[in-house]
Amino acid sequence: MTSLSPKTPGWLDWYAGPSTPAFRLPPGTVDTHCHVFGPQAEFPFAPERKYTPCDGGKDDLFALRDHLGVARNVIVQATCHGADNSAMVDAVRSAGGRARGIATVRPDITDGELLALDAAGVRGVRFNFVRRLVDTSPADDLLTVAKKVAPLGWHVVLYFESADLPELEGFFGSLPVPLVVDHMGRPDVTRPVDGPQFTRFLRFVEDNDVWVKVSCPERLTVTGPPALHDEPHGEPHAYTDVVPFARRVVAEFPDRVLWGTDWPHPNLTDHMPDDGLLVDHVPHVAVTAEQRHKLLVTNPMGLYWPGEDY
Repeated sequence: MTSLSPKTPGWLDWYAGPSTPAFRLPPGTVDTHCHVFGPQAEFPFAPERKYTPCDGGKDDLFALRDHLGVARNVIVQATCHGADNSAMVDAVRSAGGRARGIATVRPDITDGELLALDAAGVRGVRFNFVRRLVDTSPADDLLTVAKKVAPLGWHVVLYFESADLPELEGFFGSLPVPLVVDHMGRPDVTRPVDGPQFTRFLRFVEDNDVWVKVSCPERLTVTGPPALHDEPHGEPHAYTDVVPFARRVVAEFPDRVLWGTDWPHPNLTDHMPDDGLLVDHVPHVAVTAEQRHKLLVTNPMGLYWPGEDY
């Protein structure tokens, strides 16, 4: 039996006792950004990974889905699994039509392999440009992948940091598929929400076929307060420094925003949020019922389950 690798020191486990959200998610809500980690004994992590997480498998994800009142999930391939999509595909298949997948693939993937992923429920590929998490791939390789998946109607999920957008946006704009940006492009929330850096990101969204995930305030925050479970009510106004950025995205692009939990919250070392309180964060950034329904239901259903009722 292969020995299991220990978790990366200092990195936190996901919170196993999430509170019950005070905010009731509308029926049909989709969590468009979550992951599965292993379990390592069944789905080994990639040898080239830059971190080893705790286990966070499909059963735990589906339990959280039901606890929070989420209807469906979009499961994004985690970097710790590299281009072996087995754990993600297994979770999507096990969801009984209630999940879609985002894969990581190499440029030499065959059309047959892509068709098999499509049949399993995969609807996009992820390009990660965060250097501390992955070794960056040549743009030519990524363009090759984008061209291969375009006929399937897939999109490309982009993960990058806001400071790197000026050097990347030309390449992003050349991709022949719709784009989905993780975590609002990771803005620097210590800068003005109407300043040049975030405004540049919004103009990039406006000028291209881009969807934006209003997600991961726990990664973007500098001053908090964090969404931590604290009897009896937890933190009702978490991550106030991130709220203006998320509100601006939702206000400017109400038909192109998505939401996700990022469970099981990889690579966090400072604090581990209570997922129930992350749900309670939603009304602070989508302030009307119409905005919330588009963010949580209409938009993700149109992107991932087009034509299906919700």
